[in-house]
Amino acid sequence: MGFVLGAIIMVIFGYNPISGYTAMINGAFGSSFYIGETLRQATPLILTALGFSVAYNAGFFNIGVAGQALLGWLCSVWVANSLIDLPSIILLPLSILGGVLAGAIWAGIAGFLRAYFNTSEVIVTIMLNYTALYTTNYLIRNVLTESADATPRISEGASLRAGWITELTSNSTLHTGIFISLAMAVIVWFLMKKTTTGFEIRTVGLNPSASEYAGMSTKRNIIISMLISGGLAGLGGVMEGLGNFQNIFTQGAMPTIGFDGMAVALLGLSNPVGIIFSAILFGALKIGGNSMPMISGVPTEVVDIVIASIIFFVGANYLIRYFIDKRARVNKGGVK
Repeated sequence: MGFVLGAIIMVIFGYNPISGYTAMINGAFGSSFYIGETLRQATPLILTALGFSVAYNAGFFNIGVAGQALLGWLCSVWVANSLIDLPSIILLPLSILGGVLAGAIWAGIAGFLRAYFNTSEVIVTIMLNYTALYTTNYLIRNVLTESADATPRISEGASLRAGWITELTSNSTLHTGIFISLAMAVIVWFLMKKTTTGFEIRTVGLNPSASEYAGMSTKRNIIISMLISGGLAGLGGVMEGLGNFQNIFTQGAMPTIGFDGMAVALLGLSNPVGIIFSAILFGALKIGGNSMPMISGVPTEVVDIVIASIIFFVGANYLIRYFIDKRARVNKGGVK
């Protein structure tokens, strides 16, 4: 429906939707370079979406994915530039670990407050997003640099880029992080579907009271789910710091990989396989949309309309399902 609405908008403003969408597809998959850029765009989205999905399956909306990703980005670059003399085999894992821990700890704050004080994770994570944003900007200007708005580039030993991938994709910015994100999708699927921890997280999400009655610790599972969620979001930020930009710079707003990741998770029904495909879709929309003005004259704002429409219809689907389930529960209880 989002694509249909986008086509209608193009027709209303005098553009050819067939030409526009053809340009978008060619701009996303028309060459090895564009395929590489699309996959590079999808890489952090897979991770932030996986992070959101873990919390979502536990019954929580981790709105703080963006802030956790930003801190993961910051700490990965910080470690990479602070320990620059270490060999790559040590420096790269430490830099990645720094970003993961930063995201996990930041989300863990909200998880702890939710578990022990029943504080709304939505409100807490929104406030933590702003705290992460302004703290990051302060640290960049006053600790990582001397009043500069961007840090130095990381060393080659801390970079996720690989020459063979760059050559294979005609000098795109795709990096080895794509394999990390795909591996994490498999790990999250296994964790949630095949382990006791995943079963308990899902059970707590479905019915906290029943899970507590069955002997599961609701508090422990809330904190664990948020730690995992934040760690994955932080890893998404690592992809930006060590893979895409190779540094970090001051931000005027939260990085889009957080909020886009939430949309990717919802579009993928919080399923790791669905998340991979929906992340590639979002990556294709972002990268392919850049070709629309040059080839067909369609403004890139149409791409934003398509993305917004997709999110709207996904949200409407969840809302409809909520009322249907609620009605079914009411009828089952004999109440009209």
